[in-house]
Amino acid sequence: MVRGAIVGLGNVALEGHLPGWMRRPDVAIVAATDVEPSRRAALQAQVPDARWYADTDDLLAHEALDFVDVCTPPSTHAPVATAALRSGVHVLCEKPLVISPDELPPLAQLADARGLVLHTVHNWHHAPIIKRATELIAERAIGDVRRVVWQTLRTKPAATRDGTHGNWRLDPARSGGGVLTDHGWHVFYVIRRWVGQTPTSVTARLETRRHTAWPVEDTAVVHLAFPHATAEIVLTWAADERANRAEIVGTAGRLELRDDTIVFVRDGREQQWPCPPALSNGSVHRDWFDPVIDQFLGEVTGAAKPDGNLAEAALCTTLENLARESSRRGGSSMSVPAAPTTAW
Repeated sequence: MVRGAIVGLGNVALEGHLPGWMRRPDVAIVAATDVEPSRRAALQAQVPDARWYADTDDLLAHEALDFVDVCTPPSTHAPVATAALRSGVHVLCEKPLVISPDELPPLAQLADARGLVLHTVHNWHHAPIIKRATELIAERAIGDVRRVVWQTLRTKPAATRDGTHGNWRLDPARSGGGVLTDHGWHVFYVIRRWVGQTPTSVTARLETRRHTAWPVEDTAVVHLAFPHATAEIVLTWAADERANRAEIVGTAGRLELRDDTIVFVRDGREQQWPCPPALSNGSVHRDWFDPVIDQFLGEVTGAAKPDGNLAEAALCTTLENLARESSRRGGSSMSVPAAPTTAW
């Protein structure tokens, strides 16, 4: 039996992660902590025997754990993960793993030195429509990918659980940024896998188009240049609808992702596959978490080899940092380091 604890009991933990762990006969969630004491009742409604701790340090000091699942706001990810790794505990962490590229090398070095797994929840790889598109690309159904267009459209950010601290997504001190931080990370790792190359440059514009009182951006327009492809990304909390769309253009055809339907076009013929649920259907996706658990526990037990997750995380934080710098410079092109994934 693998023993774990959850740090942070917001919506994603209570509605996504915890149900996923509870489906596993080989895992016991034995403890949890959150800054909101009122969430203890929500924990015990699902796991009556789990012990509650006032803070992470107290939890790590008193529990014999195999792993912690970090579901706190982004600014706390690096310190919580560091404390867990120093305690000899494997770490699964919600995205973004870190909010600054400088935070990742010490974490990766610490995990490596202790022989521990440090893994980020890249669950969008397992969305049915993303998975099907990735399979078709791997089968060369559309030839070589040459262009990707992506849109994430929202009218507002995802809600956080009721409490006294407000929506952390709108507080740059806790979130690290606005829509680019919240959605860009997913888009970066998905497009990187589709194109099969590392971007060479980034240009971006970050704006507050509608929610002008917010201290974070509500819209991000990002362009990625690859050696043989391009990607145009629009992320916004200022749309009039909630939707996700993408087009992947290859040398022999194209794929269109229309929220819950994938369309394959080649040689003038069109084929469609329904791939529910829609990408825009809520912010918690329970079924997408199960394969993340499989990979993480596989690495913890030695049954699975690392799948490049940490390298993906390094690239994502690099791209976000460069996109922000590009916007500060008026949309200037920023070169991506030749090997951002091995900076440590």
